[in-house]
Amino acid sequence: MSELPNTVSAIAPLEDTLLQLCKAGGDALRLQVLRVLSRDAYTVQELCHILDSRQSGLSHHLKILLSAGLVTKRREGNSLFYRRTYRASHPQLFALQQQLLSSVDQLELSPGLEARLDQVIDERSARSQAFFAQYAGQFQAQQEQMVAFEVYGQSTAELLANSQPQGGDLAVEVGPGDGAFLPELARRYQRVVAIDNSAAMLDKAKETVSQQGLDNVHCQLDSTDIAPASADCVVANMVLHHVPSPVDIFREVATWLKPGGLLCVTELCRHDQNWAREACGDLWLGFEPDDLSEWAAASGFSDGPGVYLAQLNGFRVQVRQFINTAA
Repeated sequence: MSELPNTVSAIAPLEDTLLQLCKAGGDALRLQVLRVLSRDAYTVQELCHILDSRQSGLSHHLKILLSAGLVTKRREGNSLFYRRTYRASHPQLFALQQQLLSSVDQLELSPGLEARLDQVIDERSARSQAFFAQYAGQFQAQQEQMVAFEVYGQSTAELLANSQPQGGDLAVEVGPGDGAFLPELARRYQRVVAIDNSAAMLDKAKETVSQQGLDNVHCQLDSTDIAPASADCVVANMVLHHVPSPVDIFREVATWLKPGGLLCVTELCRHDQNWAREACGDLWLGFEPDDLSEWAAASGFSDGPGVYLAQLNGFRVQVRQFINTAA
């Protein structure tokens, strides 16, 4: 998640920060924390479970990592999440920090740790799926309290039309909701695949497909038949704040897209309206634009065009495109 302003005190002198950075990398458990945080953001309680560590000890290590600028924290409702940071507090230390994190990523996680990490993600996913299974019929009305499709749909369509004026062979929409954006994709791409992990929500999209006669749209619960490097574009409208691990979306989508293909993301900017968790099943209270850019860059994307839409109800929407830079 995004960085808090006081993660590293003011800006510490270069020598102090260098010493903190070297100290932070000199402990096996801290290296494991950094390795785990390469996957996602986690609370202290989740990290304790994943790493099989006591909270008092782990909190001490997190404090050292925070002081070194290697991790940052963000409050989501009543929970405090930790994540890796990708910027150095001093430009002179950027290469060293990146080399440290790159080396950490080569570390192997034990089978037991991997299993506990997967368990945390599965628990998040189960909570999200349970919400949509129960409230699928009411979700659209709840979502429109935040941002209605009419607010961002046109901007998303216009950006996509400008970037891929000829359409293409295959478009994929992740989390299509009630299918409002599927007609736009169906007009411009030879084949469209709509993917959702909630059968109840996917039924809503299927209703739209049937009612509008979208014969080239197929709705499915998984992505197993999407061939690598086959999609011209992938769309994720108001999806990331519902998924257990947003960064995993970027990683998976990168394997689906052709070189030069587009990932189109419409998402809430960071906000503090905690009621969205109960009313809309949100796991995350929006994201800073830099969050999306960092996850995209780490997955092989470059930033494309984007627009920002301010809403009177206190929400701000970012409509973004990312370009797959794979050769």
